Amino acid sequence: MRLKGVIFDLDGTVVDVPYDWSRIKKKLATQGKPILHFIHNLKEPEKTEKLKVLEKYEKKATLQAVLKEGMLEFLDLLKEKGIKKALVTNNSKENVLYILNKFKLEFDCLITRESGLWKPSGDPIITAVKELGLKKEECCVVGDSHFDIQAAKEAGIRKVFILNDDKERFNSTSVEVFKDVESLKMRIKQLL
Repeated sequence: MRLKGVIFDLDGTVVDVPYDWSRIKKKLATQGKPILHFIHNLKEPEKTEKLKVLEKYEKKATLQAVLKEGMLEFLDLLKEKGIKKALVTNNSKENVLYILNKFKLEFDCLITRESGLWKPSGDPIITAVKELGLKKEECCVVGDSHFDIQAAKEAGIRKVFILNDDKERFNSTSVEVFKDVESLKMRIKQLL
């Protein structure tokens, strides 16, 4: 089936952002749990306090975000071919809108953490597929992490592409890994 939709992750995929996740998790004392799930399960006032700490780190990193080389041309190609694009991220809507505005990016669907749907759950991807008006067989997921892979698999998306220069990190998965946007773009073109 021809590809009709691409569901993108944001941080590490569309943009490079200097997050120090180890430091953030240590500061929040997440005990190895995914950050948003950890914070969500806290009681007030600790929940709000920890969320403010996370937002402070995210805001600082977001201001330093740089667009991945070749990403604008890739997104333009998808638009030109009539391919729908969704952005599914665990980041905040405020940070996402800042990045979209800064780099003049457009997506047909935005799912941020304010939706209450977070990766590695497949729910935000399932929601994006529905909002795009497509079938999961017509979509692929482009991400940079195991969270993206897990979410895609849970959502029933078979085509998963990872942008990461550490290919060995994904040896135990069945996804295709690309070191740069240009090689990913060439692969996606084969599916259009």
